[in-house]
Amino acid sequence: MSDPRAPHGDDDYSATVLGSHWITGPPSPEDAAPDRVEGSVLRFGPGVTAAMPAPFPLRPGAPAPVRRRGGGWRRYALAAVVLALVLAYLGWQRFGPGVAVRDAAVTTDPAGPGCDRAADVVAVVHTDGRPGTLTYRWVRSDGTRSEELTERVPRGREEATLHLLWTFRGTGRYAARAELRLVSPVERSAAVDFTYSCRP
Repeated sequence: MSDPRAPHGDDDYSATVLGSHWITGPPSPEDAAPDRVEGSVLRFGPGVTAAMPAPFPLRPGAPAPVRRRGGGWRRYALAAVVLALVLAYLGWQRFGPGVAVRDAAVTTDPAGPGCDRAADVVAVVHTDGRPGTLTYRWVRSDGTRSEELTERVPRGREEATLHLLWTFRGTGRYAARAELRLVSPVERSAAVDFTYSCRP
């Protein structure tokens, strides 16, 4: 039987009684009952927004897509490899092989020192430019030798200059020989001969 309040010609019309929540305020979530269930979306009352569309259509019966795990690390793999190579290179530069000796030469004034003067014997050690420490000693032909001495070679310097001051006193003539003996990083020697001459 049609409702007498319905507009003429609309047999499907039915009056809707407003619930009390439209007067006293929205109900608590515990008391609210859904008007209808659409799939997994619950709709409460009129005016609710439409369900969010699926990010991509699913075929009927198709399994839900599975998100891969662990794929994010691949984005950083290249950067990690480059960083590791840079750190390895810096470590090799700092802690890798030390200074290497290419050659050594010893010189002094060929005329020799004057009476009661000192001969300045100079040794030049050529290196590869790496930082390190040279250990060496001087050996003289009068039977004396120095203790082990060290010379620090900084990075980028390709030679080290070592000096020996040999003092002579008295009159006469003496054929002298000064020898540099490298102990480390490699054993190597170089020498120079000169003559001390002092006439009375």
